[in-house]
Amino acid sequence: TRVIAKTTAKVSAESDWTCRVLVGHLPAAGEYWYRFVDEDGNGSRIGRTLTAPNPDDPRPTRFAFVSCQDVCEGYLNAYRKMIFEDERAAAEERIGFVLHLGDFIYEVVQYPDQVKNGHRYDRLITFPIKYPKGKTVARNRFWVPDSLEDYRAAYHAYLQDPDLQDARARWPFVAMWDNHEFSWNGWQSIQEFPGTDGWVPAQTLKVAANQAWFEYQPARVLPPGSKLDTFNAPHVVDTLVKDFDDNGLGTEPNNLAAINSLIGYRALRWGRHIDLIVTDQRSFRSRDPGNHDEINPLFEGDKLGFVPEELWAQLDAGREYANGHPPAKLSFGGKSVDNYRANEAPQTMLGAKQKAWFLERLHGAKATWKIWGTSLGTPDQRVDPQNLPAALGKWNGAGYALAGTWDWGAMYHERAEIFDAVRDAGITGFAIVAGDRHSFWAGYAAKALPPAAFEPVGVTFVGGSISSVGSAEANEHRFKKDDPLRPLYVANINGGPPQCTENLLLRHGVRSALEYASSGSLEKAHAVSNPELAPHLTFVDAGGHGYATVRVDASAMVTEFVCIPRPIERSTSADGGPLRYRVRHEVPLWRAGERPLMRQTVVEGDAGLSGVSGFPA
Repeated sequence: TRVIAKTTAKVSAESDWTCRVLVGHLPAAGEYWYRFVDEDGNGSRIGRTLTAPNPDDPRPTRFAFVSCQDVCEGYLNAYRKMIFEDERAAAEERIGFVLHLGDFIYEVVQYPDQVKNGHRYDRLITFPIKYPKGKTVARNRFWVPDSLEDYRAAYHAYLQDPDLQDARARWPFVAMWDNHEFSWNGWQSIQEFPGTDGWVPAQTLKVAANQAWFEYQPARVLPPGSKLDTFNAPHVVDTLVKDFDDNGLGTEPNNLAAINSLIGYRALRWGRHIDLIVTDQRSFRSRDPGNHDEINPLFEGDKLGFVPEELWAQLDAGREYANGHPPAKLSFGGKSVDNYRANEAPQTMLGAKQKAWFLERLHGAKATWKIWGTSLGTPDQRVDPQNLPAALGKWNGAGYALAGTWDWGAMYHERAEIFDAVRDAGITGFAIVAGDRHSFWAGYAAKALPPAAFEPVGVTFVGGSISSVGSAEANEHRFKKDDPLRPLYVANINGGPPQCTENLLLRHGVRSALEYASSGSLEKAHAVSNPELAPHLTFVDAGGHGYATVRVDASAMVTEFVCIPRPIERSTSADGGPLRYRVRHEVPLWRAGERPLMRQTVVEGDAGLSGVSGFPA
């Protein structure tokens, strides 16, 4: 079947235009080929798309999920690998759609005079983006968009990439934005930048970012009050947001108009086995409670960089902490500050309206697998600095700590609300797929970890970045060879290449990471593993790039992590280049009241220190 769309624009390699064509009433489970032809007969390349199967279609379904593709710092070889393998797969095992979980573009760019020696780490920086207007931020170290034309310039540059072009010409994409589609530390219509006092009202830029996303992403997303083929940009004025409701939503009218100019969260059905619920983690969230200057005195002089779990729980829960009894002071390391969150509601990622919608869709989902697509990962990023040897510095906390607090892994209160809803409703087949961490994670969806009760209600996966720098790579340069903390993150056994001991740190604890860095023995490292640290994790690779695929049927969900080497050069081969590893995670469907179980298999390559285990006890 061919679907031919006609445009009035000139079609050429140099043309800078977008064409949004909606075609309806196509039969289900169909494969369609299309091209665009202008009035002079100039034709575009041929594209392919697929329509969703009927809701009662019993056949297995397979999709891929990806995130984080920075074309200035790396190459999109993962798409080339994905295409190569899909073209050679049996028809019933081919990918039905690609779920893109954000950071399709990076709005933060540098120009040649801002890049020392032309490199970041081991990567040669390229400069495909030049903003027509733009503005500098973070003490003039970066350029960011300052107009609709700037955002369009970023998308246009990304869509010149041949690997991304071929991927979008092969599969339908289901896309959701993360932060970089709007702004680095953006939330609602507000920008925050390092080195900047306070925050910047950016209602006009939020609308511009939404409009550019709408123009360049082939998504059936409905702007309120508009048709699916038209973006009606509201008139907004950049106005300081001073007043917030009890859920942290800025009530300033321009803020509300900007964030509601495009509603991206939505639910999709794909055959009998997938109810996909995609949420927006940026447009409605309350301010990060750690981004307050009031907390800074507690961490003056701290070199470890960890946040005590209890302290973060107090910040996260606000007035709801300890059943409505938050402390008057926030304390750490013998220091204390007033608890500026004591009278505020718990932080929210989704906002009240979206959360109500999400829980309603989750309760009403009838497919075998209820898959939550979120741009931000849900597993705790937990460490056990209480087990650090004195030589590495005194840990001033009372127990466990967090190595990262920016995503669902530290959104204790709202995450627990969601997971409790899954448990109380007896929902089975609950699975989470996420991005943003620039690393591969697999494990169980649980609201709390030991010494609290560990009660998994589902499974959770985070995909590695397509190209963006991950923490393993950054740590190789962040910690000098003589830094006493380096072995927690990087080991060079007998002077060999760097290995990511951060994987051991997060999954087995500080003793395990330090033991491996010292002896090079994985057996000895596992022997000193802390079993209470991370029962929720079955796999962590902080250095993983690539993509993940998911196959579901009536009895199981199989997720594969397809990891490639660091994409610091474009692959010149049709297969996208070599693999580091392919790891399969198999989860049989469980019954209500049962715990999910996950089994891993290394199908190809070497997964290094990421850890692969069988069914847990």
